[in-house]
Formats: sequence, structure tokens, C-alpha cells
Amino acid sequence: MAGPALGGVLVAVVGTGWALGRDAVTFAASPLLFSRINLKSKNVKVRTGFTADLREGWDDFRYRRWLWVMVCQAAVIVPMWLVGYQLLGPEYGKQVLGGAAPWGLVVSGFTAGLVAGAALALMWKPRQVGVVVCAGTGSMAVPLAAIAAAVPLPVLVVATGVAGTGLAVSMTVWASLVQERIPADRLSRTLSYSTLGQILPVPFGYLFAGPAAQLFGLRTTLATCALIITAAAVVPLAIAQVRGLCLVPEQTLDAAAPAKSRNARPRAAASSTARPHPSGSPQHAVPRDHRRLSSSANKGARP
Repeated sequence: MAGPALGGVLVAVVGTGWALGRDAVTFAASPLLFSRINLKSKNVKVRTGFTADLREGWDDFRYRRWLWVMVCQAAVIVPMWLVGYQLLGPEYGKQVLGGAAPWGLVVSGFTAGLVAGAALALMWKPRQVGVVVCAGTGSMAVPLAAIAAAVPLPVLVVATGVAGTGLAVSMTVWASLVQERIPADRLSRTLSYSTLGQILPVPFGYLFAGPAAQLFGLRTTLATCALIITAAAVVPLAIAQVRGLCLVPEQTLDAAAPAKSRNARPRAAASSTARPHPSGSPQHAVPRDHRRLSSSANKGARP
């Protein structure tokens, strides 16, 4: 939390070059920290070829409606947030707040919110993941609306803290959901399309942000970004599958496991297509879209 504020002070006191140099030193230290991580090797699926991996990842992505709907949401929200907060926000700090030092306090407020959201995610395990993710991403409109309204600096710091908290909670529960619902051997390929969909519009947002700010004004452009984020956060909730996204409680899986083990053998002998969930959870806990994929594979639709 002190880092952004210190960066703002460095820019104001010694100049941008020294602040960037300090930032470079922190990046240089990162490999030293990563070198201390000891990961045990695991057996992985043998590659079937680049084209086949792309096709399999795309099939997994497009068959999950809840996933590509939320990716479309992120494809709208991410560029609006980056344009409003990271590109036009510092310009607002320069023109209205008085420079890098007060804007550093604003960024510190966002970082404090991220820390608070991460702590909240440790204590709170929401069931309605779709609603929580939409609410968390929608909170990112709050600081942009606050900038557009020219609120006092302390209020703006609190607004960015709210956005940071909402973003941290939504990111945490979303990561838990996709790891629960997407098989581990296909997770990276499926999420590659998710990441691509989110960042693909970003360059275009940066490209049009400057002309839009000059044509309509800085505050009007930021207000528009806030409205677009709010709309993108609400629209997916009109889809029942998104509203119904939830995490399966661990105690439910543990309680169902003995019954599964007692009853699974006769059915397994009668049908060779029954497959356990990769996480070891009982078959009835496997999401509907996963079962549909498995069924398609068994019918010969995909190898």
C-alpha cells in the first residue's frame, strides 16, 4: 500500500526517471524471489499437436456459455477500466489534484482495497459466484464516476478502495469457480481463450481514449467509461446460468463421497463411460456443461 504513495512522492521530488528506476529494481528482484519456489513435477497429458490443442481448448470454451458470457463482460470492462483509471486517471491527477503525489494516494487507496478484498475472500465463501463477480467488477465504475463528479481527494481514495475490494473478491471466487468446473488437463488451454478475449480490445481502447478525451472532455469520457462498466456488469445477470453459478461446498462433497463409493461399482460394471470428476468429487457434483462435454466425447463428437 505504501508503494504507490512512495512512487508519487518520488515523481514529485526527484523526477520521473528516478521513480521508474526504483520500479525497475523491484522487477529485477522478482526472479530472485521466484527462484526460491520449489514445485514438484507432475505427470501431464502428452501433447497431441498445436492445432489439436487449440481446437480442444476452443471447444471447451465455447461449450460453456457461462464462461464466454463472462469473458465478453470482461472484454468490455477491462479496457474501460484501464483507459479510465490507468490512462486518463493520472492526467486527471495532474490537471485537477495537483500532480503525482496526490494521485499516488489514490492508487494507494486502490491497493489497500485489494488487500482488504483478499482478506475478505479468506473469510467469506460466497455460494452465488455469478452475482458476486458481477457486483465486484461493477464496483470498478465507482472511482471513475467519482473522478467525473470531481469529488474531494479523500472521497476519491475511498472510492478506489471500494473498487479494489470488489475486484479482489471477484477475482478470487472466479478463480475458484473455473478451477472447480474445468478439468485440470484442459484448464490452461481453455483459459487461454478467456485471457485473449479480455485483453484483445485493450489496444483499441487506448487508441481511442485520447481523441475521445479531447473531443468530449476528460470528465465526460470518464463518466462514459463508468456507465459502460455498470451496464456490462449488470447485463450478464439476465442469464439464468450466470445467476446460478455457485461453488460446491467441500462438506457436501465429503458427505456424498461414501454414498458414491458404495453405489458406484454396480453402475461402473454396467457402463464404461462413467468417469469421476478430475478433482475427485462425486459424479453428481460435476457441472452440467462438463457432463455435456463428456457425453459428446463418448458419442464420437471429439476424441
